[in-house]
Amino acid sequence: MTGTAFLLFTNLALFTKTVNVIGRRSAVRKIVDEVNSELQSEQEEKRVAIVESCNQETKRHLCLYIVLTAVTVFGWAASAEKDSLPLRAWYPYDVSQSPAYQITYAHQSFALIVAASLNVSVDTLVTSLIAQCRCQLMLLGCSLRNLCRGIPVRDMQLMSPNEDKTISVLLRKCVLRHQAVLETVKLLEEYFSTPILAQFTVSTVIICVTAYQLAFETMKMVRVISMLAYLLDMMLQVFFYCYQGHQLSEESTEVAGAAYSCPWYSCSVRIRGAILILMTRTTRIAKLTAGGFTNLSLSTFMAIIKASYTFFTVLQQVEGRKP
Repeated sequence: MTGTAFLLFTNLALFTKTVNVIGRRSAVRKIVDEVNSELQSEQEEKRVAIVESCNQETKRHLCLYIVLTAVTVFGWAASAEKDSLPLRAWYPYDVSQSPAYQITYAHQSFALIVAASLNVSVDTLVTSLIAQCRCQLMLLGCSLRNLCRGIPVRDMQLMSPNEDKTISVLLRKCVLRHQAVLETVKLLEEYFSTPILAQFTVSTVIICVTAYQLAFETMKMVRVISMLAYLLDMMLQVFFYCYQGHQLSEESTEVAGAAYSCPWYSCSVRIRGAILILMTRTTRIAKLTAGGFTNLSLSTFMAIIKASYTFFTVLQQVEGRKP
């Protein structure tokens, strides 16, 4: 019964996320296309390496997520008792007879695989978009640090008018790119904030109850491994959102430092003022929230784990008081 309840809560969160993505598919596709075209246009070796490092990190996260999800699903399907289904459910026919039992067993297993695949796909879509925004901020920082590349910096002497004009054009591109990234982050907040809150709420409960079940589990090893993988899967799901959100905010704060790293002291007063305005604008950190209640950060992840542990402790105390 508990396993069915787990699946119900997981699927409710999945339903919220999937409907949200389907309902906003045109807007989401537009964001994906714009970000991809921006990142794929990079030609310089150093900038391509930045894009590739972000891609590799996302791929590693996806592979780990898929492995844990696969262990959970196949462990759940294999842990059913003899002549029992993986999940308790009512059907308008006798599932104990062949071939109804085999067909129903296959149906439940297939449904688990489909639901798990959708969950991984939607979560990977959102976290990858956040990672791409972070990658754009990293590229922006690289552009600002190399703002005067190729232009000789002379001590105690300002740049020539032509050099100053070149810097002005490059700086304008940086400002426009920064504004574009902030606009994308704003759209991600608008589109995915509520579904992320739903996922965090469900994950907090599931992490708590799964840990509680594992503490008292005396069934076969396949069931224990499946539940442990499910627990890690739920924790990893929350961690990816929080990690990418945290990295996005951290990279946003680095933009000001990157702007300061360029030889602004050799630029004209007008260029210095523009750089100062850009640095002032970066004090408003790019961040994402879960329903507007809490930021996506590593501190939020730890708060969720602590909340789950608190609930777990309460359940243990209640169990210990039973005669």
